[in-house]
Amino acid sequence: MNKKRIKVVIAKPGLDGHDTGAKVVVHALKDAGMEVIYTGLHRTIDEIVNTAVEEDVDVIGLSIYSGAHLPLSAKLMFKLREEEISDKIVLVGGNIPPQDIPALKNYGIAGVFPIGASLDEIITFIEDKVEIDNEEK
Repeated sequence: MNKKRIKVVIAKPGLDGHDTGAKVVVHALKDAGMEVIYTGLHRTIDEIVNTAVEEDVDVIGLSIYSGAHLPLSAKLMFKLREEEISDKIVLVGGNIPPQDIPALKNYGIAGVFPIGASLDEIITFIEDKVEIDNEEK
């Protein structure tokens, strides 16, 4: 039986100009067999959501080092609900203080990966989460 390739969009929202971590994650996900779209720097939430819709992705990953993870994540989750595509698995990685993780989870963020999270941890999380979601559908 052919297994559907997991499709992921990795995005750098806002004015954050640091994308080394995002590029490392993109390459790791590709090496793990996923199809990955990297949006590049300085994307708006609307652009990210539009890409997710156009590409019909399973996962949306935000890479945020600017410290704006809470408002950007809240805005993304609101936009996903507004567009009626809140079934997407959303991840946030980057410079995320531990005390902000509960708030991100309350917004509906499925996985939070602060600086230092292993690539294997991210890959396994995505594979497990997409598999569970596919079984539920």
